[in-house]
Order: sequence, then structure tokens, then C-alpha cells
Amino acid sequence: MVFQAFIDPVITTRFWFTKSSGKLEAGKTITWEWEMYNVSSDVLVKEIVPNEKITIVEWDDPSKTAGSSTTTDFEFKALTADTTYVVIKKYGFQQTGNELIEAINDNTGGYTTVLDGLKAWLEFGIELNLVRDKFPFFKQK
Repeated sequence: MVFQAFIDPVITTRFWFTKSSGKLEAGKTITWEWEMYNVSSDVLVKEIVPNEKITIVEWDDPSKTAGSSTTTDFEFKALTADTTYVVIKKYGFQQTGNELIEAINDNTGGYTTVLDGLKAWLEFGIELNLVRDKFPFFKQK
């Protein structure tokens, strides 16, 4: 179920983004939206290994070249019939120095929030709105 929660936007919108152009499928580019922030991101699904791994390439601005993208691996390991361990690895950052450290901290915190929301939704059916409420004073530039 954890793997499916990342593939199927009907589930993912309960704990991460608010809108998606479709399910994750290898070779497809999907747009994720966070409507409350008026922000979207295009993601190219590079690889899907059912119940094991999802690899996406993400562009913050669709007009940018592939050189300004980052790659994210979502790795899933079943520990028992009812528990799954998720590891998220993001790489390809273009920043250096303090900007790189800030980007890593932001991404680590962001994915922690996503996983917290996922756990609450899948285990208890509670939609915590963690991502929706994270930046109440956000204004798009």
C-alpha cells in the first residue's frame, strides 16, 4: 500500500500535493500542483520497479534544461506484511557551499513532512494537512 500511495494521486493528494495530471508510469511526465501555493512541478518518471523503487527527474521550472534538474529515488523495503521502510534519495543539486546545505536541509525537512503525513493517512486515516499548512504566509515570487 505504501508504494501505491506514491504512484496513485488519489492517495498521494491526501498527504503531499493537491493535484496531479496522472498516475506515475515509467516514461511519462506528470505535473504535480500545490494549489494553495500556486506552485507546480513537472516530474519525468524514469523508472518504476513495483513495490521496490520509483525514480523521478524533477524540474522546478519546466522551461529549464535537463542540467538544472534533480533526481529522486523512492526506495521501498517490506519489513513485515504490514510495514514498509521508505528511503528517499535526492541528487543532482546544482548549488554549492551554504546554498547546497540549505537545499539539502529543505529537501530533508520536506520529505520528512511528506512521510509523516503518509504515515498518519495510511495507518489512521487522518489527513494532517502538513504540507498544506507548512507555509501559511507563502507568497509566490
